[in-house]
Amino acid sequence: MKHLLTFLAGASAFAVALSSAVAGDPDTLLAQRGKLLVSEDFSSQVEAAKAAPGKPWTAGWRLRPGQWEFVDGAMKGTELAADKHGAVARYPLKFENVVIQYDVRLDGCRQTTLSINDQKEHVCRVLISPTGFTAQKDDHDHEGPDKAQVFGKVPLPIKAGEWKTVVLEIVGDEMVAHIDGKAIAGSHELVGTAKANFGFTVAGDGASFRNL
Repeated sequence: MKHLLTFLAGASAFAVALSSAVAGDPDTLLAQRGKLLVSEDFSSQVEAAKAAPGKPWTAGWRLRPGQWEFVDGAMKGTELAADKHGAVARYPLKFENVVIQYDVRLDGCRQTTLSINDQKEHVCRVLISPTGFTAQKDDHDHEGPDKAQVFGKVPLPIKAGEWKTVVLEIVGDEMVAHIDGKAIAGSHELVGTAKANFGFTVAGDGASFRNL
């Protein structure tokens, strides 16, 4: 059964789920699936980002930089050389504990990520490449003393054109990412801070997203 790309709140490892998982979805390892926060069907153009003058955007998808198109029932992002930056799609959403699930297909890209961010900086992410995936706490101050902290790397050959289901769970300071039954877990105080948006990045020729 198609589950759309779902974004679900997870209260804690022991909380009662407020909504049921779709049959066939991967089991969660850290959080209970809770209240549905966002569900996007990327088979057609999504709502564009909206913001009041001089204010942060509060609704819709911000699809820049990069080329973003909706083809074959999925959203595809491609890095453009002129941007000198990977393609980025972001959605505004305030949350703390969460379960995020989506499908990704590598269409020639070097890497794609699921990025979790606060109001100003990156918080943590899952990085996916043709050779496997990584989970990390991000560098939160760029030029300052803080550095990215890699929680783990899992070798997992991913063929071009092959769909994979990605699950990221965050409860408090802990996070776990899993694909095909292989998981990476880690903990850092930054992971437990209030988040403001999530998004996808693409480095290279393309990656597609569906069931988000």
